Amino acid sequence: MSWIWFHKLGSPKWFYQWSSKWATAVFLIGLLATLIGVGWGLGFAPTDYQQGETYRIIYLHVPAAVLAESCYFSLGVAGFVYLVWQMKMAPIFIKSMAPIGAAMAAIALLSGAIWGKPTWGTWWVWDARLTSVLVLFILYMGIIALQNTLEDVTLANQAAAIVSVLGLINLPIIKYSVNWWNTLHQPASFSLTKKPTMPMDMWLPLLIAVIGFYCLVAGLAMWRMQSEILLRERRTQWVKEKVMNDGV
Repeated sequence: MSWIWFHKLGSPKWFYQWSSKWATAVFLIGLLATLIGVGWGLGFAPTDYQQGETYRIIYLHVPAAVLAESCYFSLGVAGFVYLVWQMKMAPIFIKSMAPIGAAMAAIALLSGAIWGKPTWGTWWVWDARLTSVLVLFILYMGIIALQNTLEDVTLANQAAAIVSVLGLINLPIIKYSVNWWNTLHQPASFSLTKKPTMPMDMWLPLLIAVIGFYCLVAGLAMWRMQSEILLRERRTQWVKEKVMNDGV
């Protein structure tokens, strides 16, 4: 098995050139899928026999919650890669992805509160699932703070990587909290490993929305990484040549 691709991913110049070809297309695909999935779910999916129309918030809440966890998992992987191999792209990825993941966690918390009010009669309870997602949001904000306040870039990268890795322990707590403890939060509405509990005209738009969110996040992350690469590599010859050629 060749590891050439792995070493290429560690090259800021190679990643910048590669991502420049794909970022816009991936983002637009994500935007289209998100509009279709969320629009279909909010406007055309059948009404739930138990929760009525209020269940439709899942077409925003579930994709945001899934991406909040997925983004943090990717931060943990990047943090491990940086701590073990000192790959230059890893802290760039962490700094670029953390604000996006924080936004996903915030959307999940806010939409969950909106859903919880008519369902539970309250905006917030210190439920195991809700509390662990709040911890996830706090972890994101901590990583963002570390990378933006520490003047020593190397120290900031190391600190953010350590928090990213240590915070992975929260992900199984989020996932299995509804099974481990007696919580108000319902079990997962959507799973790739189990047969859907909803009819197809309810779960299909949800699946499309989740795919759309993944593509949106991927496109945004690539754009943010490109900006961070230009900032960190501004003294390199290839960036200077690019700036001159672009007339910036």
